[in-house]
Amino acid sequence: MAKLTVNGKEHDIDASDETPLLWALRDIVGLTGTKFGCGQGLCGACTVHVDGEVTRSCITPLKQAAGKSVTTIEGLSEDGVSHPLQKAWVAEDVPQCGYCQSGQIMAAAAFLRDNPEPSDQDIWDGMANLCRCGTYLRIHRAIKRAARKEV
Repeated sequence: MAKLTVNGKEHDIDASDETPLLWALRDIVGLTGTKFGCGQGLCGACTVHVDGEVTRSCITPLKQAAGKSVTTIEGLSEDGVSHPLQKAWVAEDVPQCGYCQSGQIMAAAAFLRDNPEPSDQDIWDGMANLCRCGTYLRIHRAIKRAARKEV
């Protein structure tokens, strides 16, 4: 039995220590905003924060997250108000298929926390999640908009 704090709430997770965090979040906790993409930690659709660090949940065993604080896309916003990145995503019409967006936003939130005034090159270098629809220019504009607090 693993204990996780997910979006501020404690959960007892009855699963194998080797269960990927992604499946514990989706199947046991019931938070389906975090997506399964490649299953190899390459695409970033499964991105969450574990103790504030960007984590690819599809390759992170439950035992590595036990006792830590996990934030998913559902917990990114405070008090039920959209996070500035979520507002910027809407303003820039970022999603096409939308599948990678929760992972993109989670990666961008950590990126902006560490780089509050990024240059264009910082964004290109700092964002490693894949978008199969190729909306990278819109993602870039949304990150810039959120950084400038234009939401």
